[in-house]
Amino acid sequence: MDMKALMEQAKQLQGKVSAAQDQLGKTTVKGISGNGMVIVEMTGKYDLVKLTLNPALMKEDLDTITALISAAFNDAKSKADDLIDNVMSAATAGMPLPE
Repeated sequence: MDMKALMEQAKQLQGKVSAAQDQLGKTTVKGISGNGMVIVEMTGKYDLVKLTLNPALMKEDLDTITALISAAFNDAKSKADDLIDNVMSAATAGMPLPE
């Protein structure tokens, strides 16, 4: 493959990755814990969009509230990780990216 073709391929890949990153910034996932007592909504770039706490949660002790918020965050992060893997795999057509 000549250098010009390689550069064009790199430019196309850069455009696809940039579009995928834009998509991740606009797509949200929800993490839920405590049977819906805590809901964390974040983008595919891990930006917190919304934190919802059921008012009944305020009757719980601080350790329980903290644990439920952490669990909901971890659930959302796991879903965001899956979203990132799917979107970036599609953008790179299976080409492995450096970590």
